[in-house]
Amino acid sequence: MPATAATREATLAARALTKRFGRRTALHEVSFEIYPGELVAVIGPNGAGKTTLLSILAGIEAPSEGEVLSPPGRKVGWVPQQPALYSKLSVAENLRLFARLEKLQDPEAAVERMLDQTELRERSRDEVGRLSGGNQQRINVAIGLLCEPLALLLDEPTSSLDPRQRERLWGFIGGLAGRGTTVAYSTHNVTEAERYADRVLVLVDGELLFSGTPTELEQAVGARPRDFESAFVRFIDEHGK
Repeated sequence: MPATAATREATLAARALTKRFGRRTALHEVSFEIYPGELVAVIGPNGAGKTTLLSILAGIEAPSEGEVLSPPGRKVGWVPQQPALYSKLSVAENLRLFARLEKLQDPEAAVERMLDQTELRERSRDEVGRLSGGNQQRINVAIGLLCEPLALLLDEPTSSLDPRQRERLWGFIGGLAGRGTTVAYSTHNVTEAERYADRVLVLVDGELLFSGTPTELEQAVGARPRDFESAFVRFIDEHGK
């Protein structure tokens, strides 16, 4: 966590989060804190519980046990993996619709702010279905930011983007964190975790097995410097069931 974290209030705190789907336990007593301006990557193999964890933090799912703590009166932005957009509507119309669904006090002001913040003003009248995957994902992120959240949670935000689109999106997300927004994201691309995360949370079979910087994960398994992917795979092999 950032050096100043000890003196700052956590944006989100997970306390012994457990989630069961029938007989299957998707999460088991997961606890951690995330701080203002921190970029946190949630990584782990398929079925580790990454999406379940983020959806609970976002308030989309309720935990079977445990709780999520956050400062009162502030919302959490949620960006699902698949853009939840209306392809026949324009960029501005999509933003306006979701601003009204969020029951924002001034929907038009929120739309104008997002068009500027995401640099989509020139495309505001374009049909969303005609835009590139990168621009659609930027709209998806913009919807998550309409309520000016204290924290933004993204599930596999770059899974369908090409390298150039990914670079642009991470530049935008990094700018949000630089202005104090807490950002947590899941990814299968461990290079993204190494490059862009201040801290990584490693989930395996629903359990949080590691929380620390990418460098600390490499050190934990004695991997060569700049070999984060190999360090991650080795950690999973050594600590997974």
